[in-house]
Amino acid sequence: MAKLTNRIGLDSKYAKELADKLNTLLADYQVFYMNARGYHWNIKGDKFFELHLKFEELYNDALLKIDEVAERILTLGFTPMHTYTDYLKNSGIKESKNISDGNKAVGLILEGFKVILETEREILDLSEKANDEGTNSLMSDYIPQQEKLVWMYSSYLNKV
Repeated sequence: MAKLTNRIGLDSKYAKELADKLNTLLADYQVFYMNARGYHWNIKGDKFFELHLKFEELYNDALLKIDEVAERILTLGFTPMHTYTDYLKNSGIKESKNISDGNKAVGLILEGFKVILETEREILDLSEKANDEGTNSLMSDYIPQQEKLVWMYSSYLNKV
């Protein structure tokens, strides 16, 4: 029996699994994005200027990744989630509210990266099995960038 493939030649079963995992990652990024926006807006204290800029860098980067992940889901032949109800239901990251303490915000950023990295590694493993170089390449680009940020934010908290 011949294997069913999608329009880019990937096994349809793997493509569906990848799209589902990518939708989870999309949800994680959307919640991470909104949390980082809130930290940027609400940060107070002696590290205001430094963290205000760093949180802006984080949410701008997340916004780019959100678009790339959604477009990858579409490339696989599926529909990206696009409601906050779905994001909150599917994300492993919990929304933060009214966080103005810099150390608390950085700690929550680190927790968010842990969730994102775990999901990205699952996608990387699955994309390798599916012979999906496009998704694999995306995750291979994201993971080292975020591991470096984890190191930097951990160093900021003096918790390497």
